[in-house]
Amino acid sequence: MTDAVDQPHIPVLLGAILREVAPLSGVWLDGTFGAGGYARGLLEGGASTVIGVDRDPLAFELAADWAGSYGDRLRLEEGTFSDLDTLAGEPLDGVTLDLGVSSMQLDIAERGFSFMRDGPLDMRMGQSGLSAEDLVNDAPEKLLADILYQYGEERASRRIAKAIVVERAKGRINTTLQLAGIIEKCLPRKKPGQSHPATRSFQAIRIAVNDEFGQLAHGLMAAERALMPGGKLAVVTFHSSEDRIVKKFMAERASTGGGGSRYEPEAAAKTPGFTLTPRKAIAPDAEEVARNTRARSAKLRIATRTDAPAQDIDLKTLGLPQLEGL
Repeated sequence: MTDAVDQPHIPVLLGAILREVAPLSGVWLDGTFGAGGYARGLLEGGASTVIGVDRDPLAFELAADWAGSYGDRLRLEEGTFSDLDTLAGEPLDGVTLDLGVSSMQLDIAERGFSFMRDGPLDMRMGQSGLSAEDLVNDAPEKLLADILYQYGEERASRRIAKAIVVERAKGRINTTLQLAGIIEKCLPRKKPGQSHPATRSFQAIRIAVNDEFGQLAHGLMAAERALMPGGKLAVVTFHSSEDRIVKKFMAERASTGGGGSRYEPEAAAKTPGFTLTPRKAIAPDAEEVARNTRARSAKLRIATRTDAPAQDIDLKTLGLPQLEGL
């Protein structure tokens, strides 16, 4: 999650991606186009074509000033990256996903993502469907608490959910600062160096509104379907819940099966769909963190596609929270 609302969007770990996938060539898909930083980096790094996908129409409006300079090397597609294989319409040499919130979304108060700016309680990346206001005012107390805990790892989830229910009984909660104020009253006063008390709750509500974990799981499977043998999947995450999903997906699809123990039957051998290249996550170096505080919590994981048939994975295997009523 982005730490500074006024900080210009700088592509996180782009240099590491370009280094790890070199030599860069062929058709790549940037599944989280946003401000276009990854797409431009890929095009300038050697990709012949980049397909930019984003669910937010604003991303393409803001790209209008520069996208034309790449001619037909840059193709823009509105949609969610969970459908990236369909949107691509052709085999891919690489896929990048930057799972952080775009600074352009945080900077616009009317989008309702930021607890630092007053605006309508919205948080919809695609500007349609269930809004944060709908969720906060209409969801049962237990579901609200579960969302805050499961998606935001907020330990005071029950206390915050109860306070929200009490306040919404007095009148509809419809602004970001109104919600942030309710949350702040439930938590100890912020100490120097600590994140804002509403950080985890806003993250959780945003994830729920946009089905970010479900989109991620299906996007990873779509990338496996779309990538050619030797193709690269590069994913940048910003918090532990996202990284766990990516790590479990890559580990599961890079596994050859077998093993087991004296107490359990040996699992059937299987042909892995990916190899891990490298095996561990890549973190930003001190220089990048100093240049861009948004990179501080980022992790990059890269996997290389094999020629094995693509397979879907049970979402429970990836550890996705199963919330009743959402």
